[in-house]
Amino acid sequence: MAQPIGTATSVALTAIVVIFGFAGCSRIPQPPSPSPAPSVSAPAVSDTPEATTVPRLQPDLPAAENRAFFDSVNRSVIAANESAGGRDFIDALTAVGFERSVMQVTADRTTVDLQAGSVLFSVRLGDDCLVGQYGPESGGYHGAVRPALGIGGCLVGQTRPIDW
Repeated sequence: MAQPIGTATSVALTAIVVIFGFAGCSRIPQPPSPSPAPSVSAPAVSDTPEATTVPRLQPDLPAAENRAFFDSVNRSVIAANESAGGRDFIDALTAVGFERSVMQVTADRTTVDLQAGSVLFSVRLGDDCLVGQYGPESGGYHGAVRPALGIGGCLVGQTRPIDW
């Protein structure tokens, strides 16, 4: 049986993938990750020796310091609903303390009313953004930290209002 990837190895692989693999906007590659957490409010803690704390929101720290928490919340959304859409992610992120006013999300449906191949969503923290992508055409869930755009947001192109 294969041994699970350790947290340190996973973090290192994620950093390499983010640096080299996130240059393209159509898909954010990421190494294999541990099983999703069972709920949005209680992310799972790995039983590997490297993991000593449950990720949590730290709004005064940079986006990179909040990435593990962001990813755990989003994976929990997917574990609860494999067909999750943009609103599901925004609602879950808001419920755990991220500010809705600094979020963006793309539409779940195309302009010709087809299901979008993936949805992108983001939270701006300072000069950086936590960006998530989920859908069948993106190969599942992917998360990354990216610099904020010069126009103030995180996502390029048309986003939908978060008015619910």
